Amino acid sequence: MRVGLFGGTFNPVHWGHLRSAEEIRELFNLEQVIFIPTNISPHKKSQELVSPHHRLTMLTLAVEGNPFFSASDIELKRAGTSYSIETMNYFKQTAQEELVPFFIVGVDAFLEISTWKKYQELFSLCNFIVMTRPGYAIKEQEQLIPHQVKKEFSYCPDERRFIHSSQFSIYLAEITALDISSQSIRTQVKNRRSVTYLLPHAVENYIEEHVLYIS
Repeated sequence: MRVGLFGGTFNPVHWGHLRSAEEIRELFNLEQVIFIPTNISPHKKSQELVSPHHRLTMLTLAVEGNPFFSASDIELKRAGTSYSIETMNYFKQTAQEELVPFFIVGVDAFLEISTWKKYQELFSLCNFIVMTRPGYAIKEQEQLIPHQVKKEFSYCPDERRFIHSSQFSIYLAEITALDISSQSIRTQVKNRRSVTYLLPHAVENYIEEHVLYIS
């Protein structure tokens, strides 16, 4: 089963997240994309995070009606900081059929992967899909790979992927650049300005109903 795992704070989820996931699903023939909101991110300040319950509920509302999308609370149920290695191990160990996992991540986040907990192990557990924007230039493709593990990869330019010694790969995928960010949405809400068409209507209604991001 080819499954995409898409992690993030989703604070809140918006059309940029959803459109990216849809394009990746189609490009890589994924049977499912699972959105995984973090509990506590090791890389982002948490002061502006609304509660895990709110973020999970907004995600659930956003993916409702799409048979290929779902939301998981696995990181929210774990205490403390959310680590990708623990999440990947969970899905590998609990899958009821053979899992072919694809970890979906933006290029900016991937360039910091050497700061992730046990990141070297991740390359032996899953494929990575690194999302880039059209025209996004990386002077040398090899700079994506931390120098500590470069010898474990070979580059296939025709397929725009790095092949790890485990036979899992890192794929580079251009996606449509929707200039939307969760931070800009939070600012708009705080300033009492419209966020219509930036995120699903059900999510917009939920934010208004629960008075989120006002203070």
